[in-house]
Amino acid sequence: MSSNFDINLTIKVAKLPEDFSAMRSVRAAVFQLEQGIEPELDFDGKDETSDQILAYMNAQPIGTARIRYLDDRTAKIERLAVLPIARGKGIGKLIMEKAIALAAQKKMQEVIIHSQEYIQRLHQKLGFEPEGAVFEEAGIPHVKMRKTLGSTY
Repeated sequence: MSSNFDINLTIKVAKLPEDFSAMRSVRAAVFQLEQGIEPELDFDGKDETSDQILAYMNAQPIGTARIRYLDDRTAKIERLAVLPIARGKGIGKLIMEKAIALAAQKKMQEVIIHSQEYIQRLHQKLGFEPEGAVFEEAGIPHVKMRKTLGSTY
């Protein structure tokens, strides 16, 4: 496997509807094709009322996440997806950092996630603490995790 350090990486808050197809293509590739999740479970009608983060490498969409605001103090980061060709480069961590910073900017006091169990360590490195037992969501083991936002962001 060769590594290319000459990449142009951009992580931005998406604008809907113009960025919807880029976000949809990443999520469809990861959740539907790779993980076998039904499209109606992934695209649940909540994207239009959420903030979306998009990552581009060399102008190609390669990662995404969405932020839903559950109430005036709690945000939920969901649908974190990075294409296989872009994994292992810290892009998921950068997307999460951007999403956490956006939640903090909107004065959220905490962020919750339902982390797929296999990437729980990534979220712990970002300050998320596991809560409760492992559960299944869309047939995949998940862990509920929570992060209190402070003056870090």
